[in-house]
Amino acid sequence: MGATSGSGAAMSEPQVLPYGEWPSPVTAECLVQGAASISEVIADPLRPWLLWWAESRPDEAGRTAVMRCDLRGGKAQEVTPPDANVRTLVHEYGGAGWWPFDGCLYYVEFADQRLRRIDRPGEQPLLLTGEPTEPRAWRYADGRITPDGAWSVCVEERHDLSSGTGAGAEPVNRLVAVACDGSQQMRVLWSGADFVMTPRLSPDGSKLAWISWDHPNMGWDATRLHVHEFEDAQLGAELLVLGNEGDRSLCEPGWVMLSGTDSEAGSRLLVCSDHDNWWGLYEACIDSGSLLPVVIGDFDVATPPWVFGMQRWAAAGTDVAAVAARASGDQILINGRALELPDSSISSLAFARLHDPAAGGPEASETESADAAATVLAYAGAGYRHEVEVVAVRIQPDGAVERQALRSARSLDFDASLLIEPEVISFPTGAEGDETAHALYYKPANAACVAPPGELPPLLVTAHGGPTAAARRQLQLGIIYWTSRGIAVVDVDYRGSTGYGRSYRRRLEGAWGVSDVEDCIAAAQFLADRGDADPQRLIIRGGSAGGFTVLAALAFHDRFAAGASRYGIADLEALAADTHKFESRYLDRLVGPYPQAEEVYRARSPIHHIDGFDAPMIVLQGDQDKIVPPSQSEMIVEALKAKGVPVAYLLFEGEQHGFRKAGNIVVALQSELAFFGRVLGFTPAEAPVKLEISGL
Repeated sequence: MGATSGSGAAMSEPQVLPYGEWPSPVTAECLVQGAASISEVIADPLRPWLLWWAESRPDEAGRTAVMRCDLRGGKAQEVTPPDANVRTLVHEYGGAGWWPFDGCLYYVEFADQRLRRIDRPGEQPLLLTGEPTEPRAWRYADGRITPDGAWSVCVEERHDLSSGTGAGAEPVNRLVAVACDGSQQMRVLWSGADFVMTPRLSPDGSKLAWISWDHPNMGWDATRLHVHEFEDAQLGAELLVLGNEGDRSLCEPGWVMLSGTDSEAGSRLLVCSDHDNWWGLYEACIDSGSLLPVVIGDFDVATPPWVFGMQRWAAAGTDVAAVAARASGDQILINGRALELPDSSISSLAFARLHDPAAGGPEASETESADAAATVLAYAGAGYRHEVEVVAVRIQPDGAVERQALRSARSLDFDASLLIEPEVISFPTGAEGDETAHALYYKPANAACVAPPGELPPLLVTAHGGPTAAARRQLQLGIIYWTSRGIAVVDVDYRGSTGYGRSYRRRLEGAWGVSDVEDCIAAAQFLADRGDADPQRLIIRGGSAGGFTVLAALAFHDRFAAGASRYGIADLEALAADTHKFESRYLDRLVGPYPQAEEVYRARSPIHHIDGFDAPMIVLQGDQDKIVPPSQSEMIVEALKAKGVPVAYLLFEGEQHGFRKAGNIVVALQSELAFFGRVLGFTPAEAPVKLEISGL
């Protein structure tokens, strides 16, 4: 991380300027120039000294490339062709659009959603799946290769197969085996549920495990773990179905070779389960159907499977590593012992072998701890002073840790005073004030500036998406952009957020649009009462589900002076009738079954309560969003225009659910700052942004 304290501005006498008008080196362009989002880290099953990861790059129009690094001394290199964009659209959110095997890469191309194999960097990929009946109708995700290299077992989502009749029929999700030789042969393995995820082969290829669930559940509500015998790309006898009782979310299954346990050493199946409130890591006993604790505590190992490829545990030999998600930030536990690392947010873990004598690498130690000494733990992680990097960790016999950055974070030439760590706060909430919610509070921070005596800063309340997500425990330049200009930020983990156990996550059931809004208001009031924010300049911002929270807060309450909604939901009924399969029944739990609960839907939908809107608002939307269609944003914008409430609307061409293109990310953030400045009465230090605000 390249943050320094040598800025000339920081060393001189600070300027006295109003909050919001502080000049800052953290520009909107800083968010995208040379940036990369890194999420999945995988060790090659047959060449475990090869470590792979994916990078999504905003300054390359948001394309995703796959990288690999030889841990025996090689440098990281891109494996995918320069024009490739690795991204699957299964569940629309995607994830795990690639997987490695024996030095080869299997990946899904975003443009056509067909599966490909590439053997070496620079070579032309081989098409493995056929031409669909209509564009992107056959989609693939989350695969693993059979030990003989003949088949790729993965999730398929078919948009040209009806699970019903009529135009509204849902896509079909199933497990398939795709031939790896380019013959485009395919075998359907299983299609017994609305959703299927995480097919995982045992090391010898004799068993296949996966997760499934059905409407109206989501992958974090009630799921099933399946295990079948597997041979010649066909399922055999059923060995286990766990979770049918619906009292748990099972996720992130995986096979490992564990030793040193009470039972016979060999291939074991581990899985995360939240049946005891927290998503702990357990061994699934196939014979008895019981779960034996491996890594458990008052923390969540897993996260909600919004996307494929989430893996926050790894095991090798006698070592089991897992992420422990706590309010103050993540920790990595190895065999129950905390690994001290300067990271607070971990997205994935993988064990890899640093040396392999058979491959001509350096000789491994001949001691009894040879396996441990030759094994490294790799992860993608970020801290509050550096962005995501890929790190390999080797633990020495004396406990010392060797840490090697395989893919370093960007060098950020900012004064260290700008890169602040938030305060973890908890505060009373609820109609009676008898419940508790949580948040991360970021105070204004810029050593080059100070506010006039007696002035309190504006406070930006951020509502995360999901809504089953969480505030991110890592450096976010999108937050520092505000705090370095003198605007405080509170990132709210409202009831329903992840990281506080199943019971907290379920508190939003039947209460979406109520409890989340109460918690955002309570966070703002808590900080205003504490003297950390100007109670007359409280503003709120959120995207997707967080955008709905913004709209509901402005429609039903008068606490905020302005708001920013990114692809937010204005009409819950329209969302229930016009969204993709993955979330088509999500509202059954969050609001109620539709149409039985039609009155509740209308009562909670901001579009039906335009009379309540008085605060100015900026609305941002992608024109190709299939999850929250543009019509949702346009309904609210037109209604506000008709009422005369100040409103700005930006529609971004070519963007889907979330903005990926560098130029659009920059314009969106600059426009929000300009909008808030106009309506709150401060003038940002940067050049004015052209922004049309109706009614102002």
